[in-house]
Amino acid sequence: MAVYTDVNEGELGAFLRAYPVGELLSYKGIAEGTENSNFLLHTSSGSYILTLYEKRVDKADLPFFLGLMGHLARKGISCPLPVTAHDGTVIGTLAGRPAVIITFLEGLSLRRPTAAHCGEVGKALAALHLAGQDFAMTRDNALAIDGWRKLWNASRERADEVEPGLAAEVDADFTDLERHWPQGLPAGIIHADLFPDNVFFLGEKLSGLIDFYFACNDLYAYDVATCLNAWCFEKDFSFNLTKGTALLAGYQSVRPLSDGEKAALPMLARGSALRFMLTRLYDWLTVPDGGLVMKRDPTEYIRRMRFHRAIRSPSEYGLT
Repeated sequence: MAVYTDVNEGELGAFLRAYPVGELLSYKGIAEGTENSNFLLHTSSGSYILTLYEKRVDKADLPFFLGLMGHLARKGISCPLPVTAHDGTVIGTLAGRPAVIITFLEGLSLRRPTAAHCGEVGKALAALHLAGQDFAMTRDNALAIDGWRKLWNASRERADEVEPGLAAEVDADFTDLERHWPQGLPAGIIHADLFPDNVFFLGEKLSGLIDFYFACNDLYAYDVATCLNAWCFEKDFSFNLTKGTALLAGYQSVRPLSDGEKAALPMLARGSALRFMLTRLYDWLTVPDGGLVMKRDPTEYIRRMRFHRAIRSPSEYGLT
């Protein structure tokens, strides 16, 4: 598990009595995730997910995240729903952490998605963007360019320990991205973290989207670019054009991209790759081995940054 707070059976049973979920039968920690502690609960009324929010999640943001999940579900997006306690609240406290129980979605996250899966992800992402258009709450993207700069300032001095010359390379990227970052494109609610471990499938059919704890207001095409990074590269760091074509076609079958969004895609994909490289780099350099946060190798996203830097046309992603 990436971040873990232990919960004993006694305190969990007492916590559950505040919710209409029945008696606790069993529970176990879930290994996936990078921000929170998650447990699969089996109770006399069914299965649920218990999430304990660790220090990286601001409690003040929880009403946005949980409200968004409810809104999207009402709009037909398959996503978990927070369970309301007997007293009408949603957020409780367990083991000194803010805690929420959410409904359980059937399905599996994929280690090796196919082009067909990528197409389904594109459709689901576009449907999410449309469904969020009338959500009343807003949240700024804490990991937009200003947030990237803060991570870089905290990591730059040791960046060349990861790869020689990385500091100069990223400095040049910042100069280019800050000067040319797209403005005025269609924007609204985005997921901002729709990686394969946050999408469930039953066979070829997408069964649900989870983990909305980076959701925010930003450019829709930036969310598309993040999915290209997350879904369309292979283990050898090569871009799979067939997967890219499928993901983009799936998205556009639900919400066509504007000409401006298409033209901006290479720059947005570069920025998205930099964002995920920087969060990994920061953890790689600052979190001690054996710590509670799972450290992921930033070099995977260094390779993505270089790929996007060489792109000359959005057609190279499979855009038609």
